[in-house]
Amino acid sequence: MSSNAPRHTALDALHRSLGATMTDFAGWDMPLRYGSERDEHLAVRTKAGLFDLSHMGEITVTGPQAAELLNHALVGNIASVGVGRARYTMICQADGGILDDLIVYRLADTEYMVVANASNAQVVLDALVERAAGFDASVRDDRDAYALIAVQGPESPGILTSLTDADLDGLKYYAGLPGTVAGVPALIARTGYTGEDGFELFVSPSDAEKLWQALTDAGAPVGLVPCGLSCRDTLRLEAGMPLYGHELTTSLTPFDAGLGRVVKFEKEGDFVGRTALEAAAERAAENPPRVLVGLIAEGRRVPRAGYQVVAEGKVIGEITSGAPSPTLGKPIAMAYVDAAHAAPGTAGVGVDIRGSHEPYEVVALPFYKRQK
Repeated sequence: MSSNAPRHTALDALHRSLGATMTDFAGWDMPLRYGSERDEHLAVRTKAGLFDLSHMGEITVTGPQAAELLNHALVGNIASVGVGRARYTMICQADGGILDDLIVYRLADTEYMVVANASNAQVVLDALVERAAGFDASVRDDRDAYALIAVQGPESPGILTSLTDADLDGLKYYAGLPGTVAGVPALIARTGYTGEDGFELFVSPSDAEKLWQALTDAGAPVGLVPCGLSCRDTLRLEAGMPLYGHELTTSLTPFDAGLGRVVKFEKEGDFVGRTALEAAAERAAENPPRVLVGLIAEGRRVPRAGYQVVAEGKVIGEITSGAPSPTLGKPIAMAYVDAAHAAPGTAGVGVDIRGSHEPYEVVALPFYKRQK
């Protein structure tokens, strides 16, 4: 078997038995869709969807100085995260460029789980190992120790409640607690990437199939369907959530991406990229180069990443993500555009789609916000 062969999750056979269209994603064979992408998308918005996210990269950081190590290695204030809570943060290069965006869970006083994007898991692992030098803490690659199943959508709390006695009502957004779901030990996290309420369940790969089946059975009466990566992308796009490699890259700092709030200069001690990020924060405050905005099509043509945004015959920006929006019924996109054209409602903005300048409306992100 060649080292280039894609990796398979513990649910691979199950996806194939469900007729999933599979695709290579960051070196993993993953379900793209099971049937209609649009139906899967709308199920998550109105009922519930079930996702296999076992390709994500889990890295465990433990030891007396685990918090200090993470404060040094990442841009956020990880030491201030309470046990049982999670935080969205980033890991940057010394020059401030974004290596990845992450969720960090504090599992115990001196134990954290860092969850990286599949395509960056090795890069993040290597950076954390390198940055751990001099700290009384250890970094462990736990990618093979977990399968990750997400249930997302308005019906997800009811579905999960029927399978666990864990206190879901007391589980806040961006928190996690150990529990048992359908007899399977799990870390139950109230996180997700869809813009809906939902849960991510970290379990042993050997328990994944049992848990998936139990969730499928419990969700069937309320319309839960299995969902692939394709609708996960349109859901996160509607919710205005950045995707690494599109809205976030090593050539951008968090301030360039409009996510400067994740950088915590007030935390104790130095951290990788601090000097460069202080300069980037000043630049962004004085003269933002380009701003991440939403664009909604007036016509039917779909913009794709890399297409140019134009106004008055000049290029003013570039599409980072684009797709038809099942919720809005129109094509939408995220784009970095010149600050002068970034205000919602700015007139005369278009996208160059194969030589034709299609009119687009500039809007504030996100495109979609769920009703609480």
